[in-house]
Amino acid sequence: LLLLCYTEEAAVIVSGLKNTDVFVGESATFTCELSHPGVKNVQWWLDGSPLHNNLVTEISEQDGMIHTLTLNDVACHDSGTVTFRAGSLISSAKLLVKGILLLE
Repeated sequence: LLLLCYTEEAAVIVSGLKNTDVFVGESATFTCELSHPGVKNVQWWLDGSPLHNNLVTEISEQDGMIHTLTLNDVACHDSGTVTFRAGSLISSAKLLVKGILLLE
């Protein structure tokens, strides 16, 4: 019988954030998967500013391993670098919000 004891240092990012392009008013979703649950100090950032759960920003986790950030109703000024940090693990990706050009 082999018992595996996971420590925070043993966790790795299985699947990191991917660059995402969306149009103004759409939602942008970023997902990061960790190798196992229990990693402390999980935080999402947009251009260096910490993000928190609210009407526009949805932060969730599944099984303690799949961490998801959804930014709803994005605007042009939301373009920037999204960063996920869990303990000493970091993953970043670019968010590009494209405007809609109205032709008359």
